[in-house]
Amino acid sequence: MIIDLHMHLDDSEFVGLDVSPRDCVAGMDRAGVDSAVVMTLVDFPGPNPAALNLVAEACAASHERLYGFARLDPGPDGALDLLRSAVTDLGFRGLKLHPVSTRAHPADDATIAIVRLAGELGVPTLFHCGDDAMTAPLVLADTAAACPDATIVLGHMGGYYHVDEAIDVAQRHPNIVLETSAMPYPHKIREAVDRIGAHRVVFGSDGPMARPEVERQKIEFAGLSTDQTALVLGGNAARLLGVSA
Repeated sequence: MIIDLHMHLDDSEFVGLDVSPRDCVAGMDRAGVDSAVVMTLVDFPGPNPAALNLVAEACAASHERLYGFARLDPGPDGALDLLRSAVTDLGFRGLKLHPVSTRAHPADDATIAIVRLAGELGVPTLFHCGDDAMTAPLVLADTAAACPDATIVLGHMGGYYHVDEAIDVAQRHPNIVLETSAMPYPHKIREAVDRIGAHRVVFGSDGPMARPEVERQKIEFAGLSTDQTALVLGGNAARLLGVSA
């Protein structure tokens, strides 16, 4: 099974993109992807009041092709209750945090609290991790240290300029997993596998911002063994999501 751990859908006029579940599945089919994690392009609570329901309904109707991550703003009162309800009542499989759009520092009290709750609920937290000030791997390392019982996925594994830093951070913190979307260097995927193990690297595309079929090619070009490729393309994600590979 091939699982894309990072896709988006939304119908919000505020982001200028209308990405339907059908659009997601079409992109998955072009890339030969069996299942994908989807989340909105905006944070909740925020400009799209139907954000969580949109994802939950898409996943429920997808015949197990789509799994939801709740993209939340950790700052407002009630954020912890929102995550708990998203996981226990709506069936979400993880938490997505984007420190740039929420302006919430990854090591502030509210963020630490919600990441710890995700760990207690048994779901991973996917952070946007790239070249922006509050999303650099060294910043997120503090979050990983403060939440040792939570699985933290570094989306984009450091982006264009911080990929080496992301691998270094993951080597020091065993609760960190690296996700490959929009990081342009296939040989760095191989380096990550060599240094932290194939069981801690996962395939993602960031579709529709990037094309899933192109992002999948990076894994194919990384020079991994057959077993390593199977883990990165789906086995690891299945374990994180609690689904059969």
